[in-house]
Amino acid sequence: MLKISLRKKAAQFSQLAKDSVMQRPVGESMELVRTRREDVGITFIGHSAFFIQIGGFNVLVDPNYAQWLVLLKRLRRPGVRMRDLPRIDLVLVTHAHMDHLHKPTLRRISLQMQKEGFAAPLMIVPHNVRDLVVDLGYRQVVEMNVWEELKMQDGPARLSVVHTPSRHWGARLVRDFHRGYGGYVLRTEMHSIYHAGDTAYFDGFTEIGDRLQPEIALMPIGAYSPESYRNVHTSPEDALRGFVEMRAKWMIPMHYGTFRLSREPMEEPVERLLSEAQRLGVHDRVLVLAEGVTQVFEESGEAVSSRAVS
Repeated sequence: MLKISLRKKAAQFSQLAKDSVMQRPVGESMELVRTRREDVGITFIGHSAFFIQIGGFNVLVDPNYAQWLVLLKRLRRPGVRMRDLPRIDLVLVTHAHMDHLHKPTLRRISLQMQKEGFAAPLMIVPHNVRDLVVDLGYRQVVEMNVWEELKMQDGPARLSVVHTPSRHWGARLVRDFHRGYGGYVLRTEMHSIYHAGDTAYFDGFTEIGDRLQPEIALMPIGAYSPESYRNVHTSPEDALRGFVEMRAKWMIPMHYGTFRLSREPMEEPVERLLSEAQRLGVHDRVLVLAEGVTQVFEESGEAVSSRAVS
């Protein structure tokens, strides 16, 4: 039975690779927008990767600059060039899958920071993931369990990171051992941001909302076809349901459009998300970002147009 399942998955992967290899990458990298300390800036790099400016800290989540994931070609260019990144204080990795934990990208980020005279960043990973990244040049790799909190301080800047549950899986390869997985909530006195990582719909969204009250939710909306994929990935409708149940104020979608990971048309996730948001009457709270765009949230929590530090 296992051999049949592996053959089926291999055939599906082969077809996805064939579908993507002939396509030319689209999109352009943009100049990075820096924000004020009292504001939040969320810049979409692509796939599930974001550059986040919060409380005086610069954070990367699931950075991935790969042009190829094994045989899968990148179809949209990163929205921010790696060389344009400022000092990075913290890198968060949600789980061990190669589209989220891309070791060459992580190594290059650490090397670039040190080349530019900055300290190597701190990295946070779920439990049983440290061995994959411990040799990539970070000043410290911290493993976290679900609901564990890490508090950071740099002068007046304070940031809390809480590791949140998800419905997914964590083995890097088919025969790898079980590893941790989940999302994170970043919190300061004024702002809170939830990055879901990869997840299917589950009742944990309500618990995350009850415990941590995130105001901004970064939610995955792609890789849901065939239907069996929804065991570990949210469809656009699932993601929106989780956002509503979490009672967050804003939703930014992710995990779509960059790599062909499943069978749905590349443009379909956003179309379905916006249609469902309109039906539910929350379309004005869903912010779809093009790669490289920085969404700024003021101290009041209101979303405003992208802007640079004055």
